[in-house]
Order: sequence, then C-alpha cells, then structure tokens
Amino acid sequence: MNWFVWALLSAFFAGVTAVLAKVGVQEISSNLATAIRTVVILIFAWSVALFTKSQPISTIGRRTWIFLILSGVATGLSWLCYFRALQLGEASRVAPVDKLSVVIAIALAAIFLREQPERRRFRLSIGVPFRLWITSPVTREG
Repeated sequence: MNWFVWALLSAFFAGVTAVLAKVGVQEISSNLATAIRTVVILIFAWSVALFTKSQPISTIGRRTWIFLILSGVATGLSWLCYFRALQLGEASRVAPVDKLSVVIAIALAAIFLREQPERRRFRLSIGVPFRLWITSPVTREG
C-alpha cells in the first residue's frame, strides 16, 4: 500500500476514535478517559487524572471501560497508519488527507450518536478538509 492508502486509513481510524471516545467519556472525566486510552503518554495522562482527583477508578462502569478501550485501539491504529503514511509520503501531502478524519467523525457521530450538526458548521467542517485535499498534489503522483 502507498502513503495515500495509509493516510486514508489514518483518517478513518481517527474518525472512529472520536465517536468511541464520545461514548466512553460520557460517565467519567475527560482526564481519566484520556489516561485509559493513551498508552504512549501513559505517565503524563495518569498524572493529570490523579492530580485532578476526578473520581475513583472503581466507580467506572463496564460500558465505559469497553468504549474507552475500543477508543484506545482506534487511536493506536490511526497513529500506526499515519506514521506509515508519513514514512512513505511527504508530510505536506499526508496531512491534508489525515484531516479527512473531521468529516468521518461528523458522519459517524450523525449515524451512531444521532447528532445533528448545524448546517453551516457541517458545510464548513466538510469543506475545509476537502479543499485542502483537493488543492494538495495527492492524486498527481504516487
């Protein structure tokens, strides 16, 4: 697979991450949720969660754990794909494709979370990354 496919996979998994995190964070603080789903910055995230004294871990429900774990997996897949895309392609070409995650997150939130994005904000959210992608030279060469 070339850098473009890896960048698209990165965008998809980043979009999935946003939706899974939204469900997982509903019943706990965002600091604690970040600590659970983040392995790479584990020490920093847990420090923030513990300093904010958000709530005891024993109070976290099963559903919350499941969605935070799934969100962490989606985050890891996104990072793996993004770095592979960066390894194979130029950052100036990979980054605009990765930003399609905004569009994917909006679509997934509408489908699975029943969110109704404001029409103007929806057009702006879709238009900016799409224009970045269209104006970048991603389709001109491998």
